[in-house]
Amino acid sequence: MPPSAPLLRVRGLSLTHAGSTSPSPIDVSFEVHPGEVVLLLGPSGSGKSTLTLALNGLIPQSVPATITGSVEVNGRDTVGTPVAELSVDIAMVFQDPDAQLVTGTLLDEVAFALENLLLPVNEVLSRSERALRQVGLWERRNQNPDLLSGGGRQRLAIACALAMGSPVIVLDEPTANLDPQGIDDVYDALSTLIESGDRAVILVEHNLDAAMRFATRVLVLDQQGRLAFDGPAEEIMRTHTDELIAMGVWLPAAALAGRMLRERGILPAEVPLPLTPEALASALEGAPSPGRAEREPFTERAKRDNAPESFLPPIVRARGLTVKRGRAEILHGIDLDISAASLTAIVGANGAGKTTLIQSLAGVILPPRHQVSIDGMDPGRASPRDLTARIGFVFQNPEHQFITHTVFEELAYGLRLRKTSDAEITDRVDEMLRRFGLEHKADVHPFLLSGGEKRRLSVGTALITRPEVLALDEPTFGQDRSRADELLHLLADLRTAGTTIIIVTHDLQLVADHATHTVILDDGRVHASGRTAELFATPGLFEAAGLRLPALHRALSPELRGIVAEAAL
Repeated sequence: MPPSAPLLRVRGLSLTHAGSTSPSPIDVSFEVHPGEVVLLLGPSGSGKSTLTLALNGLIPQSVPATITGSVEVNGRDTVGTPVAELSVDIAMVFQDPDAQLVTGTLLDEVAFALENLLLPVNEVLSRSERALRQVGLWERRNQNPDLLSGGGRQRLAIACALAMGSPVIVLDEPTANLDPQGIDDVYDALSTLIESGDRAVILVEHNLDAAMRFATRVLVLDQQGRLAFDGPAEEIMRTHTDELIAMGVWLPAAALAGRMLRERGILPAEVPLPLTPEALASALEGAPSPGRAEREPFTERAKRDNAPESFLPPIVRARGLTVKRGRAEILHGIDLDISAASLTAIVGANGAGKTTLIQSLAGVILPPRHQVSIDGMDPGRASPRDLTARIGFVFQNPEHQFITHTVFEELAYGLRLRKTSDAEITDRVDEMLRRFGLEHKADVHPFLLSGGEKRRLSVGTALITRPEVLALDEPTFGQDRSRADELLHLLADLRTAGTTIIIVTHDLQLVADHATHTVILDDGRVHASGRTAELFATPGLFEAAGLRLPALHRALSPELRGIVAEAAL
């Protein structure tokens, strides 16, 4: 094909899933050329993941859907060309990495598709090694993928796509389960991939602080799935900020902070809206600092939120908690107290044991007897019914907890186990459907929901029984900005009402803004725990556990961070 020809051409594309009555996306047209890094944005349910599945023929060839319009990859129609043939030209990394891992070792996983292409052995091995090294997994090449953390499996899926060397690579939320170092590894690898200028990347991403250094173009789908904006990344972000916020689309943290500072008169209106932490720091050099009187509300709130008397005695305790997976010991003698009515975040690098810890505390993985207590109950000895009455759990992958055939019945299931009356079930399910914006999905199968809708449903199923403790693994994964804000406000309201919240997250900005307490894990041990404000104020504490503070923290001086924090109030 001529060098100027598009690698991907989409014309009038509308997609309607089996069982759905309306298409999403709707009548979408665009082209992608070599050298482009296209950021695909939109609110939850707008059709972003559906669109990505159509780009390599999985829709409609593997996932039933009605399709109008056309998609061409390197001139080949994706409806009539087998997916295996299209994979040479377009590689895909799914939102859920478990959906694409099939072999017994990391090396075999990366080599699998290359072997199916009948490439020479030396080339298969060299491509596989290069890709695994790019994502930091070469030293674990002989391990089973099941032994990796969620973030590790995400990096493995990315390595498989990198090894293919396809002209187009499509990634759906590639960094959602990654720690900051993993995010940098992924973007470094993708940057290397497109340096030659003959490839393109299409990226569905919520972590825009990293993506904005990389993206050249932005496509935005609105709530109905129509293409609202298409243009250069910086131009779209700066020109349509208000519209994007109204849609619930994520914006870079630096852009949101800069917008607040403009409203406070600290950042001059003539300065272009910063899109990276470094640009924000540069724009704030010499900016006027708010006076003492303006800073006092922030100081007083910090004192109040961190006062010892604002927290009740521990409701969840672990003593000597040791958990093994096969012969491997994942957690090593954990001692931990979680205060009642707190919001405690568990953080750590990929593989530190975060998911294993929260699952053990919640009884999803039954801990050894006498090592965990939930308000005096030992989950190692409790019945499932007693356990779920005390603690609700939300899995990292929502599909892992769905067991019924409709959204309504999924929400009703836990109530039916407790012999709740039909009238009360209907009232409580309807309330939960309204709370999470799922009223129009009540009769839809849970697996046909969007990624963000699945996450909201999984949280609803845990909340509907009104447990004392709520544990969530990556609660904002797959959520648009407005839905993530709604969820965080909901968690804050639950905490105010006395519910204890435990979350696992890689989003340290979320932790800094919302968590009352934080537990830092490092290699299956508690590296540090305490009040969040105190831990963030301790130099080098997070870095020593293989973590880095949020991008704004790293780019701004302590004084400038204070200005941004005050502006957020």
